[in-house]
Amino acid sequence: MQVSILGCGWLGLPLAKSLIEKGFSVNGSTTSVEKIPLLESLGIQPSIITLSAVEGQNNENEIIPFLQNSEVLIINIPPKLRRDSVASLGMTFVEKIENLIPFIEKSTVKKLIFVSSTSVYGEIPLENVQGEKNSITEEILPNPDTESGKQLLEVEKILQSNSHFKTTIVRFGGLIGNDRHPIYFLAGRKNIENPDAPINLIHLEDCIGIIHEILRYAQNDNLVLNAVAPFHPSRKEYYTQKAIELNLPLPEFEEKNKVAGKIISSEKVETFLNYKFQKPSL
Repeated sequence: MQVSILGCGWLGLPLAKSLIEKGFSVNGSTTSVEKIPLLESLGIQPSIITLSAVEGQNNENEIIPFLQNSEVLIINIPPKLRRDSVASLGMTFVEKIENLIPFIEKSTVKKLIFVSSTSVYGEIPLENVQGEKNSITEEILPNPDTESGKQLLEVEKILQSNSHFKTTIVRFGGLIGNDRHPIYFLAGRKNIENPDAPINLIHLEDCIGIIHEILRYAQNDNLVLNAVAPFHPSRKEYYTQKAIELNLPLPEFEEKNKVAGKIISSEKVETFLNYKFQKPSL
């Protein structure tokens, strides 16, 4: 099977590598010319693609070959919205995806996987976060409170309403890996908010493993899946322990500033896809 991955970055590149190891043929996109040799060395057929929010300005000479003969498209590009520029950006990310859709409709792609985020749910008052019984499932109506969350949700709706292909939405929690972890940013910081808020993180290995299972799933039905490790200690408990383990300065939390949080349930991934987390306790 041939798969096209739009966005060979922190997640997309190792995902492409793992798919090739499993016998898939992979087309991969990057926005950097300098990255082409790396993609080629891994057996990825590379394309330079920078999506435009302006209609008619996407490079069809790159997009058409990128999608050609692929049964599956994985969209793995973040909105990248800076808070100070949201007003001028409008719905830029949404427009980029809208301008990509006509190319997908004319291609061989029948199944699309859209990498979204649990940020589409927004935050809820901490007093309402009382253990797994009150966890957020895919049946909960999203209520994003950030611009990126709002645009991700809008893209989810646009993709799943399209009749030319079936779309699986996978909403990942905070992404961590051997070279990426929030503790490196939080170590030694003071007055960190939300000490009691539960963590909702997922390891790179499980991101890749879950996408593999989605590809194995025989049906082409539209799906929405939460993907977060089933491990939800408080931010204070978890990050303090991580700092100790890595011999980093301890983070200090603002105990009086208890704002919001949420517990994301990945039960559907575990039961529907029969997926067993490789890094359940992070």
